[in-house]
Amino acid sequence: MHRVMRVVRAGAGAGGTDSVLLAPRERQVQRGEVITRQGLRLALDLPEPVLLRMGDALELDDGRRIEVVAEPEPLLEVRAADLVALARIAWALGDRHVPVQVLPNRLRLRPDSALERMLVRLGARIAPIEAPFDPEGGAYAPHVHPGHAHGDHCAHHEHEGHHHHGLGHRHER
Repeated sequence: MHRVMRVVRAGAGAGGTDSVLLAPRERQVQRGEVITRQGLRLALDLPEPVLLRMGDALELDDGRRIEVVAEPEPLLEVRAADLVALARIAWALGDRHVPVQVLPNRLRLRPDSALERMLVRLGARIAPIEAPFDPEGGAYAPHVHPGHAHGDHCAHHEHEGHHHHGLGHRHER
């Protein structure tokens, strides 16, 4: 079994000779084992939790790199009449700490009926799709809380006194 030595971020010379298809929960890792598409078993024992993004690479003990591929999942694709309307929609989602993938003329997010109703009120056009989900990391992306309600980021000190619009958001201290 090969050992993962480090994560090479997409755009920093990532890529690879093989790939590993990971579900959303599998991309939040520190320790564990994964199997590549070609059947190679990899041991992960990273110094801290890491959120693996689409296109990142796992560098192995022999120097090879294995590309990270996000497994497709059910999503909502959100479009708007123009970029100003789309920016307003993105702001409303961000205000609710919703993980969102930003694409040139659309947004993607995980299905949520309450959010769908809000998006329709904001004039969004919504289509259910199945695709890899690679949400924006935000200002706190390097700070990962596996299993955290917001997904992949959080700054506890910035939430004091912040109203969370009745979405059941809580931070344990």
